[in-house]
Amino acid sequence: MKYLDLTFADPRRNLACDEALGDNFEAAAGGEVLRLWEPAGYFVVVGYSNRVTAEVNVAACEARGIPILRRFSGGGAVLQGPGCLNYTLVLRNERAGYLSDIGQSYHRVLDRHRELIAGLTSERVEIQGTSDLAIAGRKFSGNSQHRKQRTTVFHGTFLLNFDLSLIEVCLPMPSRRPAYRQERAHESFLKNLRTDPAQVRRALKESWHANEAYDYVPDERIESLMEARYGSAEWHKKF
Repeated sequence: MKYLDLTFADPRRNLACDEALGDNFEAAAGGEVLRLWEPAGYFVVVGYSNRVTAEVNVAACEARGIPILRRFSGGGAVLQGPGCLNYTLVLRNERAGYLSDIGQSYHRVLDRHRELIAGLTSERVEIQGTSDLAIAGRKFSGNSQHRKQRTTVFHGTFLLNFDLSLIEVCLPMPSRRPAYRQERAHESFLKNLRTDPAQVRRALKESWHANEAYDYVPDERIESLMEARYGSAEWHKKF
């Protein structure tokens, strides 16, 4: 597997890059990649089919100049920003049967992440809901996926040193909630790992055997996606 450490200043371009990597590896019909990135500024990202007015406190975000964007994968709305480490995995579908079942495919990725975080924190880490990682019932990692014919893009977040109070301001209680949440507010439900980001990055690289640098950034495809989707308010506010 190859490794890409790349964060764009423009949050829209970070979303476009994830999709472009999936497109690139799908077309190439081979290879896998792990990308890690951490934004410098805050922005909200809703899932592909989310309704913005239902999942985001729009007025609060607008008052604070926090952009509201849409990704190409499913799942719920999240607040991104400093202290939130993002990973993106582009995996071949034939590898360990990733296409066989959605829950199974999440488990194969998250079980690996569960083990590596447990090794860094010495705490019991659990897979909760469909696609969460939690410690003592408090979520620190949310994840989503997008499947193609040959490849699947898995991506998600690790809350390391994030301003949880800002999530309370920007996001209402989500319309779809896992049972283990038990109607808890964001600050009671979420948890920062308080772990050195460099350690988490190193552990992810080692766990996925991402030993070779990925030296090709699909700039042409990113620009195409920026023009068709991510640079357009119509895309981000489509629902």
